[in-house]
Amino acid sequence: MLIGIALPICGLHAQVWRADQGDGTYRNPVLFADYPDPDIIRVGEDFYFVSTTFANSPGIVVLHSRDLVNWTIAGHVVDRLDGDPHYDLDGGHAYRRGFYAASIRHKNGIFYVAVTPVGHRTRIYRAPRINGPWTYAELDREAFDPALFLDDDGRNYVVSSIGTDGTVTLLTLTDTLDAVTSAKTIYYNKGAEGAKIIKRNGWYYLFNAIPSKLALTVSRARDLAGPWETRPQIDDTTGGHQGALVDLPDGTWFGFVMVDAGPIGRMTNISPIHWQADWPVWGTPEAPGRVPMRAAKPIDGKSFAEPPTSDDFSRPVLGLQWQWNHNPDDTRWSLTDRPGFLRLHATRASNIWAARDTLIQKGQGPQSRGTVKVDISGLRQGDTCGFGTFGKISAQLAVEGGRNGGRTLLMQMTDARADGPHTVQREGGIRIDSATLWLRTDMNFDEKQGRLSYSTDNRNWNGVGGSFPLLYDWRTGTFQGEQFAISCYNPGASGGYLDIDSFTLSKLPSDQ
Repeated sequence: MLIGIALPICGLHAQVWRADQGDGTYRNPVLFADYPDPDIIRVGEDFYFVSTTFANSPGIVVLHSRDLVNWTIAGHVVDRLDGDPHYDLDGGHAYRRGFYAASIRHKNGIFYVAVTPVGHRTRIYRAPRINGPWTYAELDREAFDPALFLDDDGRNYVVSSIGTDGTVTLLTLTDTLDAVTSAKTIYYNKGAEGAKIIKRNGWYYLFNAIPSKLALTVSRARDLAGPWETRPQIDDTTGGHQGALVDLPDGTWFGFVMVDAGPIGRMTNISPIHWQADWPVWGTPEAPGRVPMRAAKPIDGKSFAEPPTSDDFSRPVLGLQWQWNHNPDDTRWSLTDRPGFLRLHATRASNIWAARDTLIQKGQGPQSRGTVKVDISGLRQGDTCGFGTFGKISAQLAVEGGRNGGRTLLMQMTDARADGPHTVQREGGIRIDSATLWLRTDMNFDEKQGRLSYSTDNRNWNGVGGSFPLLYDWRTGTFQGEQFAISCYNPGASGGYLDIDSFTLSKLPSDQ
């Protein structure tokens, strides 16, 4: 039985979606998961992709590719979120806030990442290597969705625009990119945000998302001060609404763009770009104005790669696929107390929304199954520890510790609403006598439905609670797609612990 679960954990099965078709073509999205607000650059033959992570810790994920199709996780820019007690779930939470819409650039051997934590001043992170260590300088203002632009004349800029207005502001930075020397309005594009600037053949190109229309525009000018001429590009019906372009080593260009995709979150598509009279056109010449669902790979012949998912917790550090819902309390979890297991001590909280040390990983589409093997012998009275989804709807299959060592399994579903999380369903009350338990979470993003089940032998499975909705709501949820989540909390002052032996991601069987 142990060998049976070891194979997928060792890497034979990871993502359930494969963009690289193995025949010189790829299909969109390049990652079927929540990688929003993309910014992609090329350094030599390497591509780097930064994406929003909100209050998740570590923050600002960085991915690496050699062909824009096969991506791995290189690391995170922010090891631990700082500057706000809410990042520690102290006095409140930072869901829907935190670190998002980062921009990445490279100059003279240094990587730079600009990001504005919500409600705080803009930071410019820097590192000599993509995996850090990163340090930052803080600017004197809060620039919404800051986009770095390092011009070929040596000057450095941040461009910013916020969709509630549409005024595009250009901030000039010092040579060391650590202070603003001047600021001026360079354009007005009603509803524009998510600005990005590139340069080609003496033209500056300004890309903006128009969230109210889920559309992307491009403006061009011979000078950063303008005048700018604007044209529509694509929208969510034809490929996406926030992104820009990146050049390839051979001088051709590809576009990257975010598309809203329901409960999975916001995904990134890539598209061929061709030029007409120095205007970029998304798609192929045969099908212009539309991001293709399948096309020739930007660069053929590179090896297949994908972010990790499954984990047997055998290493002394967490895998890069994992994040915490906020900054963790590092005294409440361990990979060394019991080698080969992740131990989560029950954190004090009244519900999963308020619980620190909830370990999360992106849900995978279009359909996926997460299975954890756990040892529940360390649970104590009042503990609620288990596995499920986390987001707008957090549906957990959890074991509750009772008196005299008793343990009860139940399904608990929480809905994140404007006035806080509400428990909307509790089912189960199943007595569990075995110390070893398998918990399963199915996410079917095609049907927008999830299911929870358990087993005491990894052969016979029992569902609990029926199907539940997979939902996305940026106003009240986490502003992210539904995530897998392992949690352990207790409303009392002290509790026990949950030992997690493994997490395995697999495809959802077709009969489910």
